[in-house]
Amino acid sequence: MIALLNVHFSRVSDLEYPDHIITTPRVPMSGYRDRFGNWCTRIVAPQGNFTIETQTIIADNGLPDARPSTGVQTPVENLPNEVLVYLLGSRYCETDTLSDKAWKLFQHTPPGHARVQAICNYVHGQIRFDYLAAQSTRSAMQANQEAQGVCRDYAHLAITFCRCMNIPARYCTGYLGDIGTPPPYPPGDFAAWMEVWLDGRWWVFDPRNNTPRIGRVLVAQGRDAADVPLIHSFGKTLLTGFEVWSDRIA
Repeated sequence: MIALLNVHFSRVSDLEYPDHIITTPRVPMSGYRDRFGNWCTRIVAPQGNFTIETQTIIADNGLPDARPSTGVQTPVENLPNEVLVYLLGSRYCETDTLSDKAWKLFQHTPPGHARVQAICNYVHGQIRFDYLAAQSTRSAMQANQEAQGVCRDYAHLAITFCRCMNIPARYCTGYLGDIGTPPPYPPGDFAAWMEVWLDGRWWVFDPRNNTPRIGRVLVAQGRDAADVPLIHSFGKTLLTGFEVWSDRIA
């Protein structure tokens, strides 16, 4: 197995203590950074019941996701080389099949921040959130056609539309609690959102919630969910339990 469960290196200085991975039973582990800079842990899981867990406390500024002041879109010819990969199609983001639809929907919106927000508004209204409808193989095009899914489907569709409109966009996964939102709160889960390149840097946009949120903790970034699943499993596995929490503490 390859686990992508540690907090992203950009937030490591905020940790009160390391978020070491612990397994039951204990097994040897090794780590490396993938092409996107995410920390990956390699494990050979024994046959039978096997548990992987981690926890930590992280300091957060308590502010909602930042928004760009101007949100200027950079022309493709002026983009940094390392950003260009986030304009290309990928496993779950079919820019080739959705390009015409993207231009029909968004060609008359102002480039930059306003266009990204228009994309988020469309995706937020197009997809109905249904946890029971989650499918690991659903692509952006299928999410748009089926009009249902989970946070990864919202992210994939919004990322695809942004790329079709020449706005670099990348897939993010991490913790997102319910700080600042009214109860009742749903069960905890990992969240997916996107980052887009505007004003010469990356900015968080969340088409699933479609509003700035408090306490977002990044774990991994990639082209889409194929790059950053929680666990890559090489062999037959059966998930028998899953628990995630992200709570504010005094």
